[in-house]
This record gives sequence, structure tokens and C-alpha cells, in this order.
Amino acid sequence: MPASFLLASTDMAETHYDPKQTEERSTKLWEKENCFQPRPRSRKKPYTITIPPPNVTGALHMGHALNSTIQDILIRFKRMQGYDALWIPGTDHAGIATQNVVERALEKEGTSREEIGREAFVKRCWEWVEQYGGRILDQLKRLGASCDWSRTRFTLDEGLSRAVATVFVHLYEKGLIYRGERIVNWCPRCNTALSDLEAEGREIPGKLYWLRYLLKDSDKFITVATTRPETMLGDTAVAVHPGDERYKELVGRTVILPILGREIPIVADEGVKSEVGSGAVKVTPSHDPLDFEIGERHGLPRVRVMDDRGVMNENAGKFAGQDRFECRKNVLQELNRTGNFLREEDHLHNVPHCQRCGTVIEPTVSRQWFVKMEPLARPALKSVRDGRVRFHPERFSKTYFDWLEQFRDWCISRQLWWGHRIPVYNCACGEVIVRVEPPRKCPGCKGTDLTQDQDVLDTWFSSALWPFSTLGWPRKTADLKRYYPTDTLSTARDIIYFWVARMIIQGLEFMDDVPFSSVLIHGTIQDEHGVRMSKSKGNGIDPIEMIDKFGADAVRFSLIQLTSEGQDIRLSASRFDGGKKLANKLWNASRFVLDQIGEPTATRASRPRREEDRWILSRLNSVTDRVETSLNAFRFHEFTHLLYQFFWHEFCDWYVEIVKTRLREGPAADQRVARWVLVHVLDRTLRLLHPVMPFITEEIWQRLKGHLPKSERAVALAVASFPKPDRKLVDTSIERRMERVFGIVACIRNVRAEVGIPQGQSLEVVASVSTEAARKEVQESADLLRRLARVHDLSVGVEMERPKNAVSKLVDGIHIAVPLKGLGEAGEAWKARQAAERAKLQVQLQSMEKKLSNPQFLRKAPSEVVDRLREHRDQLARSLSL
Repeated sequence: MPASFLLASTDMAETHYDPKQTEERSTKLWEKENCFQPRPRSRKKPYTITIPPPNVTGALHMGHALNSTIQDILIRFKRMQGYDALWIPGTDHAGIATQNVVERALEKEGTSREEIGREAFVKRCWEWVEQYGGRILDQLKRLGASCDWSRTRFTLDEGLSRAVATVFVHLYEKGLIYRGERIVNWCPRCNTALSDLEAEGREIPGKLYWLRYLLKDSDKFITVATTRPETMLGDTAVAVHPGDERYKELVGRTVILPILGREIPIVADEGVKSEVGSGAVKVTPSHDPLDFEIGERHGLPRVRVMDDRGVMNENAGKFAGQDRFECRKNVLQELNRTGNFLREEDHLHNVPHCQRCGTVIEPTVSRQWFVKMEPLARPALKSVRDGRVRFHPERFSKTYFDWLEQFRDWCISRQLWWGHRIPVYNCACGEVIVRVEPPRKCPGCKGTDLTQDQDVLDTWFSSALWPFSTLGWPRKTADLKRYYPTDTLSTARDIIYFWVARMIIQGLEFMDDVPFSSVLIHGTIQDEHGVRMSKSKGNGIDPIEMIDKFGADAVRFSLIQLTSEGQDIRLSASRFDGGKKLANKLWNASRFVLDQIGEPTATRASRPRREEDRWILSRLNSVTDRVETSLNAFRFHEFTHLLYQFFWHEFCDWYVEIVKTRLREGPAADQRVARWVLVHVLDRTLRLLHPVMPFITEEIWQRLKGHLPKSERAVALAVASFPKPDRKLVDTSIERRMERVFGIVACIRNVRAEVGIPQGQSLEVVASVSTEAARKEVQESADLLRRLARVHDLSVGVEMERPKNAVSKLVDGIHIAVPLKGLGEAGEAWKARQAAERAKLQVQLQSMEKKLSNPQFLRKAPSEVVDRLREHRDQLARSLSL
């Protein structure tokens, strides 16, 4: 152990745990001893997690804190179990987010990316990343994330960039990447296509407009409803459901598009929901995803009526040059003027907005690069069906199947400057060259007039390679051979398709193996009212502020304590107080133990024989067994609950209280046993708690380890061994007996409080049991009962006559009676209260009896009401008989 750590760790005089110094000290120790670096040449079995790379622009939020804590629990647990544990950290270049940040900085300087040019703009992005990009990783360190920081990766670093280019070329040459026109989410402000995740749905109040389209050569019309009347200028059909009897005769007819006068057909399509609106929908293939699909099925022409900035183009007729929302007003006015506007109604609907700038998304047909998903998705679907990849909880596999089974081609191009530029080069002669390395000349005409494609790749394209690109692929590295496939992925449910599925797809395609075997889906952090926390809503809680206030261990423990197998978490700042109280309890209990054991010694006492010692050792090993099971099954809330209950309620509330008297007054041999048990249980508890509360457990363990056998010591608790249950020490009979003892003690203490008997006053207690075996069991623990409950006279017998003028309670089948004789004023006052209460209950019982003897009530009242009243009557009668 470093001397500096020893010197800093000798004083535990403070009664309240101060995490600030502890966290910094532990972090330095772990770094100095390289605790988080794996040993690739060891014979240990590897266990690997790759961190979901947070955006380089980001700051730690509660979702990050929860997910990182879950991963850290797993990696620390496996490291302590003896695995060669590797947790790879890194960040995502976050194409549109980073570009927006730098663009805003340029705007403040009075310039723009267009003015400074692409090369200078990309340089500015790199400068921003170098200055601010490490912020979120530093925040993860403060949380206690035990990553191998020497292996930190960035999705735009040289190695990962080569991996991205290699994958693109491979898929292109295989015919799985193509360029074509399809509908995409388009941001008119950012001027780029967006993923569905970047198109954030917001419920906003709007209008539903009802329009009429006249049938050709007829005075009849068909009614359509729309929320975006400006797009009608691009309509190329009206669609109805083939089973809708209202429109059966109209299928195949032609209608006249209002304003423009274009003739468009009425088609029947299964995609139309006949119960929505009028059952007839206008079809605008260039500006609506469903309409695009309908258009594809029916070979409809595409008429795009807006440009990339959301301004109406020449296809919009006299509305050309107008902003789309200005056009909406003018189109409605024109429809009204011509008699084709029927009505409008209020309509709350979900409108996609750009996640970064807040602009309303415009679905638009655009020429983009796409990946053909069906050939890649089929093996990925199979990998989950056959169990090679398992979701936890299993129900989230449905989300995976629902997305992948659609086989929707993936738009991978973005009209940005920051990101992986698409490795496609166009020659003036018309040749298209797709290569990892930029070509010097055209293979066709041998010319050098080559232009690289202007677009960059979707950020998810590089993230999909993360499990193997971070290990050196496409090079065949030793790390790749040893640590791929990884073991566990922990992530949120909203990126099951965007990231999880695509990693599985790419892993199977390029590594011929799944990238991980377990996918752990955690819940979403909500505020105390059940609303998802977000920066835009202003309802978030800053994890760093909570760490400053409560300590990292308190934040970690509280988050995990609230985590329940994929369920969402309602969180308020006050919830972290529970974790802080546990840290203080751990600190003060450890102070007590260290005060009792004196100078460091690793001598083991003789075999514990007293029932309290055997009980706490049995409970320790029972809990150890269950903790291991819980962690392996990803039941983290169960893990924290087990340890909280054991440490606070069993070790502190009972065992420590029991042995205090022994440590003061007991024989020397008894004291040695008690001290050994205290050290042993505290050591094992610290090891069990370390994955979730690493800082405080490391701090205390450094002070405790000198009392352990040399074989059980290590440079840090972070690399010490995780406890294994000693099942020979598990004694369920003594656990049951002690549980009964504690129940009796709690009962007597409740009587003391109820009657108002002073804590220092010793009591007489009569315990009546139903069997001789029960009598012997209680009698065996009589000495312990007397000490814990302050009883000077304990009588235990089978079916004993209960004393008169006594307070009686029933606990675990045992009648406990505390005679009031000799209790003075407290006893008399209690008797008076009881008499008044019994009189009140007697009146209630008489009222119930009267009602139940009334034939009219029994005849008219519902049977369940009568049954409940009888049950209540019987309970009341039993209470009065005690």
C-alpha cells in the first residue's frame, strides 16, 4: 500500500463521512496501481464491456449516470471474481451535434461555415473536441467508472475511421450500399437528412383541415383530411382502403387536384386506415413516408414542392418562393375562395422536430446513400431467436424484432461537414471509384480530376462497429482475438434498433460472430411526476451537482436501488439522501469495528460457538450466495436490497448491538471471537458493496486490511477477491431461531414504548408457546433475550396461563405477556387507556352484531359487503378476547 494512502487513512475520527477527499484519494490509488487495466497474457477468462460512447459534445446526465453505474458494477464484480476484465471507454463524434455547436460559435464571431470553407470548419471542430471533448469522460471518472482509460477511443480517430471506410467499401462491393431517391427526415435549418432518433416527436396542438377533391366530369367529390395542406400541391393520388364499401365504386376514378387542376387517380391501398378521418387520404409521395410507400406500390409520380430550406419551389405554382408555413395559410385561403375548404378542427398530434435545432422536420424525397437491410437483418434476427444474443428483460426482444422485420433500408448519408466523409470519388469522365484509400487517378481514363462525395456518414454507421473497431479491426490484433465478442451491453430501450440491432448486424457480417451475448435494457429516468427528464423540459437533475452534495457512492447506490428490471425510474434530488445515510452508517459502523480491534492482527480466533456469531456468519454466507445470483441475473435492485438489509438491519442493528456487552465485559476468548467476526463480516461486506459503492469501501478497506490474513490482502479492494459463499456455515435453523428471537425482542420493545416504560427499567416477561420443541428453542435463546430486551425475569412454558393485568401480544405463534405489576404510573396510565379503547371497540362490535342480525340488511346488502362486515366483526371479537 502506498505510504501516502496509509498516512491519510489512519484517522476515522469524523462521525460523518466526507466523500470529497476519499474519492480523490481512491482514484489516485487505482490509477497508480493500474487497477483497471486488463492482463491480456493472463490465463484468466476475459470479460469485456464497451461503453456506449456518449456524444463528445455532451455533459453527464442521469441516464449516463445510471447506465455507467450498471456497467461499473458488472465490470468491478467480474474483476473481483478473477476475470480479465476490460471496460473500453470512448466518445462519439456526434456529427450534427458537434457541427451545430461550432456553427453557433462561428455565428458569435460574425461568420459562418460557408464563409470559412469546409477545411477550416473541420479544423475548428477538431479544436473544439480537443478543448472540450474530454469533459464527459472526466465526469465519468468522478462517478467512479473503472474503465481502462489508456484505451479511450473516439469514433473519428484514425483507426476507427479506417474501419468505417473498410466497411463501406465491403458493403458497396457486395451490392448492399446503393444511392437512390427515398423519403427521409429532412431538417430545413440544418440542411441534412436525420435519423428517426434525431427527429424528436413533440405533441403540439394543431388543426385538421377537411378538403374536397371533385371527381372528374362530375359534381360529386371525395373528402380528405390533412394537417399539412401546403403539401397538397404535390399530391399525385387519393387513396382508400380496398375494403371500404363507401369508396368501392370510386376506385379507378379520377379527381381534380384543387388549385393546380392536375388530374390524379383514386387508388385502393392496404396502408390506409378507413376509420381515421374520412377514410380517404391525399397521397403526396415526395413529402410523407406512408405516401411514399403507397406511391411505390402504385407507380405514382413524385412531385416535390419544397426545396431543402422548406421554401416552396416551382412545382408549387403561384406559391413558389413562399415559406412552407406561409404557404399553408395562403393555400387555405385559396381553397376557401374556390369552395374546396370544408372545415377545420382542433387536433393534437405528434410532430417530428430536429433534436438539435428544434426545427419542424419535413419528410422529403432526397437522393441519399442507403444500406439494403433485408440480407443483413435476417442473420441478426436469427441470432436473437436462437439465443446467441439474449435481451434482459426478455420482453425487449419484441422491440428488436418489430424494427428489424420491417427490412427498411437505412439512410446512411448526411449533408454535414463533420464526420466520416463517404469514400466515394467521382471522375470527370463519369467513373465512380469506391476505395478505402483516396485514389490518385481514375482507373478508367487515368485522369486526376477526382472529386470526393460531399456527404458524411450517419453517426450510427461508425457506432455500429464499436465492439470490434475499438479492439483494432480491420487489423487482426491480439486484443481483437482475446476480447471479441464482448460479453454484456447495457443501454436504453430507445436505441435498440438504431444501435443494438446494427451492432449485431455488423458483428455478424464482419466478425462472423455476435458482438455480445447479453443486452441489458435499463429504464428511463423520469422526474418525480413521471415525466422523462430532458434538457429541453428543464426537469433534469445534474449528477455532478448530486455527487458534490451527496457523494458519488450515494448517487450510485440510490440510482441502483431504484432500478427494477427495465422499469422507468422516478427520481428527485431527495432520493439520494438514502444513499448518503447508508454511507454514513457504513462509516460509523466501521469506526466502531476499527476502534474495537486495536492494533493490526490477522490471527483467526477459535471456532465461533455463540449463537449470535454463528447466526451472523450464516446470514453473511446466505446473502453472499444471493448477491452473486442477483448480479449474474442483472437484478441490481435485489442486490442493493440484500446488502442494505443485511448490513443495516442484521449486522448493525442486531449483531453489533449484541457484541458490545461482550467486548466490554466478556471473557478474553469471547472478545477475541467477537473481534474476529466483526473484522470478517465487515471485510466481506465491504467486498460485496464495492461494485456499487467503490470509494467509501476502498477507503475503509485500506484501514481494515492489516487485520486480514496476508493471503486475503491486495493493493486495493478494487482488485481483491469477491466473496464466495461458504455453504458449510449456512445454518437455516439458527437463522429461523434468531429471527424469532428478534421478533420477540421487537415485540417487548414495542410494549415498552406503548406503555411508556423507561428504557433502563428491567421487565418481567411471560412467553407461552404451543409445543415443547418451541419452548426449548426459546429457552436456548433466553440469555440473549434477557440482554437485548432488558428482562430480569423470563418465564417460558407450553400453554401457560397468561397473567392478569398484563400487556399481551402475539408474535410468530408465541403469546408474550408483560405484567403491569411493578410498573408504577406508566402501568396505571396504560390500563386506563386500554379500558377506554376496549369500551370503544365494544360499542363498535355491538353495532356490527346488531346490523348482522337484521334480516332486512342481510337480504338487501350485496354478499361481498356482508362478508366484509362479518370478517371485520370476527377480527374485532378476537382483539377483545386477548
